[in-house]
Amino acid sequence: MKYLSVIEMSNKWNISERSVRDYCNKGRVVGAILNGKTWLIPEDAVKPKRQTRHSLKNDSLLEILKREKESKLAGGIYHKLQIEMTYNSNHIEGSKLTHDQTRYIFETKTIGPGLDTLLVDDIIETTNHFRCIDLAIESAKTKLNESLIKQFHFILKNATSDSQKPWFKVGDYKMLENEVGGIDTTKPKEVKEKIKELLSWYNSLNNVTIDDIIEFHYRFECIHPFQDGNGRVGRLIMLKECLKHNLVPILITDEYKAFYYRGLKEWKYEKGYLLDTCLYGQDIFKKYLEYFNIKY
Repeated sequence: MKYLSVIEMSNKWNISERSVRDYCNKGRVVGAILNGKTWLIPEDAVKPKRQTRHSLKNDSLLEILKREKESKLAGGIYHKLQIEMTYNSNHIEGSKLTHDQTRYIFETKTIGPGLDTLLVDDIIETTNHFRCIDLAIESAKTKLNESLIKQFHFILKNATSDSQKPWFKVGDYKMLENEVGGIDTTKPKEVKEKIKELLSWYNSLNNVTIDDIIEFHYRFECIHPFQDGNGRVGRLIMLKECLKHNLVPILITDEYKAFYYRGLKEWKYEKGYLLDTCLYGQDIFKKYLEYFNIKY
């Protein structure tokens, strides 16, 4: 993918460089990547629309999340989503950050005093995951495609120790074989074609249901297209698609990690394990919506 600079994009969109940077800083440009202090913007990125202010009445969860994200509202459903999903999704994959440490990083953008010794990658991947959730929100209405899936991985793993390894491709498919929960996964040379087939099936569906999203998640995890980060990318895709189709998001908690992996492993023989775990994850999120008086 070709990327443009802030200056080039300001000329293309006919707006000021400051406005372009502001859109990027607020996560409103899908696929924009911060490389050091420089924004790299996909050549085909769509210029964000001016946001209209209106009441919460009849707003979808996606609209509420976008507004709270834009206004940097603390203590709302956007705040809750960022902390709960980031903490649980990272913990499933082995992060040692506590819930309070995750919350502190999100709220203050610092590690904070008095915290125990932390792994640098845990901190980096936590802040990266916050940005991935922003991407899921901003890209929710777009058609799921290979480029977007790779963008999730690039943002998640950027600047980690893995990114320094010659055999680890950040934002691109695996070079070495891997597995998930004892399940054999797709061979590296076959990944691109398998992802193409998966997207072709999914994007051909009419009236996507929660069962379809869970089915996609299972197939994606079986392909396991990236060297690492597949579970988190897969759950971020579920979030994006739930928001797109106005379905209650699925929050897989670390407490139910074993049930989640059992569901993936047994899917071929009994779909109920994974379906029940994901539907329970919806029930958890419904409680958050009820607390914030958001209809679903």
